[in-house]
Amino acid sequence: MSAGALTALTAANGVGTITLNRPERHNSLVPELLESLNRDIAIAAGADLRALVLRANGRSFSTGGDVAAFFETIPSERAAYAGRIVGALNRAILALLDLPFPVIGRVHGPVTGGSLGLVLACDLVAVTPAAFFQPYYVDVGFSPDGGWSALLPERIGAARARMVQLLNRRVSAAEAVAWGIATALVEPAELDCTITTWVDSVAGKVASALACTKARLMPPERRTAYAAGLEAERKSFVAQITSAAAHEGMARFLRRPA
Repeated sequence: MSAGALTALTAANGVGTITLNRPERHNSLVPELLESLNRDIAIAAGADLRALVLRANGRSFSTGGDVAAFFETIPSERAAYAGRIVGALNRAILALLDLPFPVIGRVHGPVTGGSLGLVLACDLVAVTPAAFFQPYYVDVGFSPDGGWSALLPERIGAARARMVQLLNRRVSAAEAVAWGIATALVEPAELDCTITTWVDSVAGKVASALACTKARLMPPERRTAYAAGLEAERKSFVAQITSAAAHEGMARFLRRPA
């Protein structure tokens, strides 16, 4: 991995791995990271791969949009900055969903805010007990993005999605598995073994059949609905972040003067 790279794509034996690499900021999302991620996904899409693993360095998988970066952006430029961030995140989510081979998430720590969408775009997800999922939007003053409204209700049910988001309730790793956000809960020492087992399994399947299966699980009408929902999230996020309530919420969250 090159010094300063915010994501990295490696490949070996027909398996690609994309690593989020902004550990000092908990892999929080900024334009440079998302642009790098989208480039890596595009390269992976054009490669002869049988599977892709999505993982992260540091203590967290990813803590969503960097609130400090939003706050430090000149208020008159926040709408453009937010649109760039959420638009790039949406492209990454849809690009992962479009891949013809399985995408496997290796989630070893917290996932908050819009980074949930990267997990929801995976076909299989292994989580450790240290992982959890939490929205934070109603506390910070943002509107949901990353599929919290566009993808999650279909996955866990509308009532449960409302409860989690309106109360900013943390979803534990065990709950994430029980509710269908993740596939398996494993101890940290078993995480890489689990990922390897899944990779070996899908690598031994018929590639064209895997692609057909993924296509049937994501028919055009569902993909269109997801894209529309994500775009609606982007517009709402941009509108909300320009509000006085969002500015005050960010200052309170960051413990800075408004």
